[in-house]
Formats: sequence, C-alpha cells, structure tokens
Amino acid sequence: MESGLFLYNTLSRQKEKFQPSNPPFTGMYVCGPTVYGDPHLGHARPAVNFDLIYRYLKHLGYKVRYVRNITDVGHLEHDLDEGEDKIGKKARLEQLEPMEIAQYYADRYFIFMDLLNVKRPSIEPRASGHIIEQIEFIRKIIESGYGYIINGSVYFDVEKYNKKYNYGKLSGRVIEELISNTRDLEGQDEKNNPSDFALWKKAQPEHIMRWPSPWSEGFPGWHLECSTMGTKYLGEYFDIHGGGMDLLFPHHESEIAQNQAALGHESVKYWLHNNMVTINGQKMGKSLGNFITLDEFFTGSNPALSQPYSPMTIRFFILQAHYRSTLDFSNEALQAAEKGLRKLFSAMEILNNLKPSVPEDNPSELRIKKIETSCYEAMNDDFNSPMVIANLFEGSKIIHAVKDKNESISQYDLELLKKTFNTFVFDILGLKDEKPHDLSEYLNGLMELILDIRQKSREKKDWGTSDQIRNTLQKLNINVKDGKDSTSWSIE
Repeated sequence: MESGLFLYNTLSRQKEKFQPSNPPFTGMYVCGPTVYGDPHLGHARPAVNFDLIYRYLKHLGYKVRYVRNITDVGHLEHDLDEGEDKIGKKARLEQLEPMEIAQYYADRYFIFMDLLNVKRPSIEPRASGHIIEQIEFIRKIIESGYGYIINGSVYFDVEKYNKKYNYGKLSGRVIEELISNTRDLEGQDEKNNPSDFALWKKAQPEHIMRWPSPWSEGFPGWHLECSTMGTKYLGEYFDIHGGGMDLLFPHHESEIAQNQAALGHESVKYWLHNNMVTINGQKMGKSLGNFITLDEFFTGSNPALSQPYSPMTIRFFILQAHYRSTLDFSNEALQAAEKGLRKLFSAMEILNNLKPSVPEDNPSELRIKKIETSCYEAMNDDFNSPMVIANLFEGSKIIHAVKDKNESISQYDLELLKKTFNTFVFDILGLKDEKPHDLSEYLNGLMELILDIRQKSREKKDWGTSDQIRNTLQKLNINVKDGKDSTSWSIE
C-alpha cells in the first residue's frame, strides 16, 4: 500500500516516507503510564498525539495493531537500579495490596482517556502479566554475552555492547557522557560499569512486589517490559515505537540494545517522540511537583487554574501544537483553545444547515477542494495537526461567507465541505461537540423567542430594549448579527 505520508524518525533525525514492513498491516507500540497516581497533562499529551497517529493510519486504510503497555510492576526511579518503588510506597501508606493501587489508577487512567476521546489500543498488556516472558528475554541476553549476574541481580553490559554496536545512536549520547552523568547510588558498585543498567533486580526485604526467577526473588528492569511485550505482540520487526521525549534516554536507548542482544537485530523501523509539556518554561511532571492532573483541569480545583476546562478543550489545546513542539501551559492559551473550539463547532452547526445556492451543474469557484487537499498534505507532513486546524478555520470563513450570502455554493461543494469537516474534526482529530444535544432544540426555540422580542422592539424604535438584549447575549458569548432581511445568532 502506498501513501504520501512522511514522518520524522528520531533514529535517522530526518523525515522518511512511511513504508510499513508488511503492508497493509502496521504495528505501533507506545509506552503507556506507570499506574501509581492520577494522570496529568504530561500523560494526556502522548495519549492524544499517538491517538491522532492511530486514527490517521487507520483512515489511510492500514490495518493497525496498536499496543500500549501499562507499567504496574513497581519499578524504581529513572535508572531503575536503586531508588523508590512508587506503587509499593503508596500501598504501604494506604495499607492496600500493590495491585489494588495499580488497578485503581489504571481504571482512573482509562476513564480520563475516554473523556479525552482517546481510542483504546488493540492490546494493552501489563508488565505484571509478562514476568515469564521477561525472564526468558533476559536468558537470551545472558546467552548472547551482554548480560551478567551479580548477587542475584542481572545487568546489561553497556560497555561491552558499545564495542560492537552503538549504545547512544538514538539519543546521540556517547558512553563517556553516560558514565559521568550516572548518579552515585547505593548498589552502583556491584555493577561492572556505572553505565550498565538492570535487567533483573534482587528485591530488598522492604520491596513488596517480587517474583521468583533463576537468579533471585526480585523484579524486572523497567526497560525490559517494552522490549518483551513489543516483540511478543508485534513480532521481532515492527514499524512504529512511540513515547515522550523524556523516554528517549535511557528507556528507548536501552530497548534498542536489549533487542539487538536478545534477537540479533533491532526491531523498530520508525521511532517517534512527542515533546514535553511545560509550565513557565519548565517541564511539567510529578517529580518536579508542578503538574496539574486531568481531574483538576476538568473541575478547576488547582490554584494554577482560573477556571475548569472541558476534556475537548484539553484535547484541542494539545492538537494545536505539533507533537514534536513544546507545549507550554497557561490559562490564556487554554482559554484561547476553548474559544477556538467553540468557533469551530459553531461553524459546523451553520454548515449542517446550509443549502446549495447555485445549480448542481454550476459548481462554485470556492476553495473547498484546496482545503481538503491542504488538510491531507498537513497530516502527511509528519501529522501536522496545527496546520489541519488552520485549514479548517479557513473553511469556517467560507461557511460564514455563504451564510451571509457573500458567496454561493453548489451541492457538490457543500457535500465536499461537510465531508472534509466531518472527516478531519471527528474522525482524525477526534474532537467531539460537548454541547448537550438534547438541549439544542430548546436553545433554538428560546433564541427564536428572544430575537422575535428584539425585532418587535426595533420595529417600535425601542432601541434601548433592543440594545439591552443584544448586549446581554454578548456577555453569554452569543453573537447577534442583523442582516438586511433577518437576524442571525451564533455561539462564539
């Protein structure tokens, strides 16, 4: 299957034409959440960005198997050799089983992703359900000569691997930099080299989540689950591996090394990374204590928020930035997204009520086809959602021009415009109209009554009442426009 889609491959550092290994089938693996707390905006961004990619690949006709993992094993902090088991800590504090914590927050994650209209992946495997497979993957790495056992733990020999392969090819880091930046942690001295990372860790007495293995009772390293589950469900070779830019090193770098060592080859054809969410120029995240949960966004219950924001406002806000660009949070930016989203759906409501104004055999000279083409060109250019949105707003100008009788439109062009909006707004961008549809009939009837009262006031030259009605409606973001023959209204 041929398409004109080009995507930016982090590995080659350039845009490449998308050519799946086994068309029309394509495999996509995306690193999912670690379930020990409510999801925040930093979790929402990759979910929405890769949902966009999933939707578009399916729209192009690819049969996509989308795998997104759930990390529920209770790993340690970033280099994952030492540190704190977040799930275990929360379980102790709340006197619950660790899997109760993992299940609770996994369920919360699904609820919030559903609110954001993020499609469920084809498969959503959990690390805890693949311990046997991870142990087998470690065996293969040991047999290849790149894994070694010390005191019941198993480590990956980065220095030995780097002599034959390039550990750092994805991130661009060199091994000397890795060694100099390695944290001075308890337990580092048992490794052959400071840059080595854990494949299996022997559990300390206080570590709750543990499993038997040939080496010790312990738990797998964080990097291992994605190598194991990615190749289990997508095969030894698959097309797309995605995640946040914060996972590029060491997580994805280590995945490449693990797969090469265990399988004798790399597995991923295209590496895709979304950029960070920032607040005042600083990365938003749990470790920095500056994150805002999705629940807080939806309720407005965080002091950094000036108001609540709906799920679709958050989704639209995320899609207004290209997935490889930094997304900086501010109330002003969210309010602008909220207003833009209202305008988009207001235009679609007008579009659905438009009638053709020229005969079928007399197509209009509008820019409709160009808008559709430009939307596809934007998506084919590394999933450029901001340009798609810009093109849809160009289409909104045409809709208003036709409504105001400043331009005419044929039946053909009208149907093409409706198709373009429905395809890109609903199917590809994944937006939903959050206006309660069951109230639309009452709202239309109420506005008809209000505008009738205003019209009668105008006929009586009661300009005070007429202006008062218009001004009050404006405060409610309802715009009233007086035409030559009638008065129209729209929600801004």
